[in-house]
Amino acid sequence: MSKALVIPDIHLKPWIFSQAIDIMETTDCNNAVFVGDLVDDWGCQYNLELYKETLDAAIDFARRYPDSYWCYGNHDLSYLWSQYDHPGYSIVAADLVCDKLEELRDTLSTPENYGIIHRLDNTLFSHAGLTREFVEAQLYNMMDDIDCMIGIINEYGYDELWEDNSPIWVRPQYGTLAKGMFPDGLFQVVGHTPVKEIFVQPNLITVDTFSTTSSGLPIGNQELCWVDTVAKTWGYID
Repeated sequence: MSKALVIPDIHLKPWIFSQAIDIMETTDCNNAVFVGDLVDDWGCQYNLELYKETLDAAIDFARRYPDSYWCYGNHDLSYLWSQYDHPGYSIVAADLVCDKLEELRDTLSTPENYGIIHRLDNTLFSHAGLTREFVEAQLYNMMDDIDCMIGIINEYGYDELWEDNSPIWVRPQYGTLAKGMFPDGLFQVVGHTPVKEIFVQPNLITVDTFSTTSSGLPIGNQELCWVDTVAKTWGYID
């Protein structure tokens, strides 16, 4: 793939997709990867129109770029897995979210383009990150076959993934991972944890620069980035 635009956590900000389309049309990014959490934001549970606008913007982007890759976030999966007590969950938007996520997946060139985790060349994309702790606990017998492992993770459901160390929940930014990320040789790109600017750790960047505080103030610099999936390098979009 080489150079990919990374689309971070959206959280009901459909205008990010307008920026992404402009970038795809005017730069040398040859594909895009979304790292999860299309829906939910502070105090928006009853704003059904904003849910619809955001999900339709995502579907429009997928229609324009059907070979793009999409990762599920914990907020997205809370609807597919009926986790009604998840923070931000909207009862009034629940059916809409499930229907639109299915439409989004059907719009892509293959259903496999929407999953928990994707490997593109030397880079892994997921919502929160693949850790050695999770792999050793769940997939110890296939640690030498990363592609087979990814295939199995993408078939996992609530029982395997609704836990703190999973690729939709873990927070390696907090520095509490005794065993680190997995595998050592691949670059990882994640969202999930709001950061002030792209947060760089060994073989890992966190890109959630668009999330806000409960009062609506931006936490991050709201800048998008690209990743060279072969060279394992990244940069802000000029």
